[in-house]
Amino acid sequence: MERLIGRYDGQQPGALVIVFAAVHGNEIAGVKALREVFFLLKKEPEINPGFQFSGTLLGLVGNLQALQQQQRYLQRDLNRIWEEPEIERILRLAPAERQAEDREAAEILQVVQDTIRECKPEALILLDLHTTSAEGGIFCIPASDPASLRLAKELHAPVILGLMDGIRGTLLHFAANRCFCEDGIPNYCVGAAFEGGQHDDPLSVSRCIAAIINCLRAAGCVKPEAVDTRHDEILLSYSDNLPKVTRLQYVHSIRPEDQFRMRPGYLNFQPIRQGEYLADDVKGPIYATYDGRILMPLYQPQGADGFFVVKDLE
Repeated sequence: MERLIGRYDGQQPGALVIVFAAVHGNEIAGVKALREVFFLLKKEPEINPGFQFSGTLLGLVGNLQALQQQQRYLQRDLNRIWEEPEIERILRLAPAERQAEDREAAEILQVVQDTIRECKPEALILLDLHTTSAEGGIFCIPASDPASLRLAKELHAPVILGLMDGIRGTLLHFAANRCFCEDGIPNYCVGAAFEGGQHDDPLSVSRCIAAIINCLRAAGCVKPEAVDTRHDEILLSYSDNLPKVTRLQYVHSIRPEDQFRMRPGYLNFQPIRQGEYLADDVKGPIYATYDGRILMPLYQPQGADGFFVVKDLE
């Protein structure tokens, strides 16, 4: 397995769309989805001779070493280390001194910046594909700027506002701060993370395919009617009964020594009440501090966030 899943260059200039999969190595759905999208793009000109593509699509594996071992991460969460001082520290290290996720970050940065220098794109669009250990809902998380919010809405899944403020060091933070860009190229950068469903649900792959294609449409790489697939209907029907927009209320951060254990049966977007018994740790029971909906309850051994609480917005 290699970091590069695929690359597709259009006939016309345009945005550079970088889609990451398996930034957490136990989340394989995005890798499968990208492979299918590159297959569809290869076949589309044969089906539709008038098909045009503007810009470049680059599909990358995030945590290659963890993916090979089917672990979320090996030494630390790759999606929590993307802060400028930390990346600068990693780059100062000799390659032999870098730990597992240090090597992943350095290689990702090299690939992205080399591609930007080559393409000189009009814009950089980042889509980060994920899945969750809990069932019950899909959603997308935009960066904090208005353009990223518009992109997230085009993915046809519930939008979570404020989640970027509740966590730090994500790829999305790094891209939104234009840290991949050099000398003003590209002109702007937007991004969103897409959570496609439960890790082992086969439909999570279909939802990720739909998110990628919708992202390409929103970025202007393909026309709205191009690369038509059944996957979009799967995404829309699954989102139909979920809240359209929610805002983060609370993050329950955890450490390994907390011995956090989520109580069984919680689903993404499940309503909860203040005072509800949600989980346990070494200190005892953990109760909800707000009315709202639970998001990403942790049902896997690795992770720094036990659960999130969001509230519905009109």
